[in-house]
Amino acid sequence: MNQEKPAELFYDNLMMGVQLIDSAYKSGVEKFVCVGTICAYPKFTPVPFKEEDLWIGYPEETNAPYGIAKKALLVQLEAYRQQYGFNGVYLLPVNLYGPEDNFNPKSSHVIPALIKKVHEAQIRGDKELPVWGDGSPSREFLYSTDAARGIVMATQFYNESEPINLGTNYEVKIRDLVELICDLMEFQGEIIWETDKPNGQPRRCLDTQKAKEKFGFIANVDFKQGLKNTIEWYRENADQV
Repeated sequence: MNQEKPAELFYDNLMMGVQLIDSAYKSGVEKFVCVGTICAYPKFTPVPFKEEDLWIGYPEETNAPYGIAKKALLVQLEAYRQQYGFNGVYLLPVNLYGPEDNFNPKSSHVIPALIKKVHEAQIRGDKELPVWGDGSPSREFLYSTDAARGIVMATQFYNESEPINLGTNYEVKIRDLVELICDLMEFQGEIIWETDKPNGQPRRCLDTQKAKEKFGFIANVDFKQGLKNTIEWYRENADQV
C-alpha cells in the first residue's frame, strides 16, 4: 500500500489528523491522544530506537510519505500545547499483530501476510513458500491487547509533549520470524527468498523505558504465544477474511 499509493497515504493521513486535532482543540476536548507510527523514525535510527532520535534523518523511502505525514501531527500537537495549552500526547507503537488483524494480501503487514500465505500453501499442498527480501531485516512486534492497554494507560496517566514508544524491546529477524511461523503452522516446505524484492527498513527495535517510567506500561504477551493466538484465530476465520 505504501508503495502503490504514497500520495494518498500522505494526503489522507495528514489532512485527517490535522483537522481532527484542530477540531478537538476548538471543541474544548480536554485531552487528545494521537497514535503515530514506527514508520516516522529515520531509516538508519540507532537501535534501540529512542524517542529523541525521531528527527535525526529521513524515514525509509517506501514508508516516508506516510511516516512524515504522521510525524507532522506531533509538531502540530507541540505547537498547540505551546500556543493554546492544549493537552495532546503522541504515541509511537511498533508493528502490531493479533487476532482480527488485516489479512488482505494487498495491504496486510508481515505477520498476517505470512500466516495467510502459509495457510494457503498448505491447502494447495505447495512444497515451496516464496517470501519477499532476504530475511536479514529485523522487526519488533506488539500484540494488539498490549497496544490497547498501553494507549489507555497513556490516556489516563501521561500528559507531556514528548513522544512515547510503545513496544516490547524484543527484536526478531524476518528470517527467524518466517521459520517460527512455519514451525507453529507445521509447514514442511522450503522457504524461497525473493531477493529482488525490497527488504524495507534494516532494523526496528524500540527503547521502551520511557513508557515504563512515565505511565507504567510493560508489554506482557509472550511473542510465541501471541503468534499462536493469531494463527488459531485466522484458521478459524479464514473463510470470512
